[in-house]
Amino acid sequence: MVYRAPRLQTIVLTAVIATMASGLFALARPIEIVIDGQHIRSDVPPVQGLSDKIYVPVRTVADALGAQTIVSGDAVAIVRGDQSLRVRVGSVHATYNGMPLTLKHAPFRVRGRVMIGLKAIATAFGMRASYDARTARVEMVTPGLGETNARPIPAPQ
Repeated sequence: MVYRAPRLQTIVLTAVIATMASGLFALARPIEIVIDGQHIRSDVPPVQGLSDKIYVPVRTVADALGAQTIVSGDAVAIVRGDQSLRVRVGSVHATYNGMPLTLKHAPFRVRGRVMIGLKAIATAFGMRASYDARTARVEMVTPGLGETNARPIPAPQ
């Protein structure tokens, strides 16, 4: 097999494709979290998985809900009043208020943060949750608390 140097056209085409791809990655904006009308900041943004499943950082959401998060190795407990959700990273088996629960998707870590399915945490704490792919926004509403805010929420500048 004999080595042939790439033609100038090949080098230029590769450079153009690489520049376009990096531009798309740079312009992609992270998913933002809004809980009861308040924009929540997180060092790790929500992650969109296969078939538009959204995973949110446990501690960030729990703190915004006024819940306590206890992490011990791979075990994570989220306690809010008399409600508790206990999960383990990598396992679909969880407990909700002491009763066994099976999650559709196992929690996982991203840059040291435990991520859990949006629907799982919203259901556990009786919240309404939605994701709008067009605006890249996760909205969570606590019944009776966040429902009074009927006006649209402007994006942070």
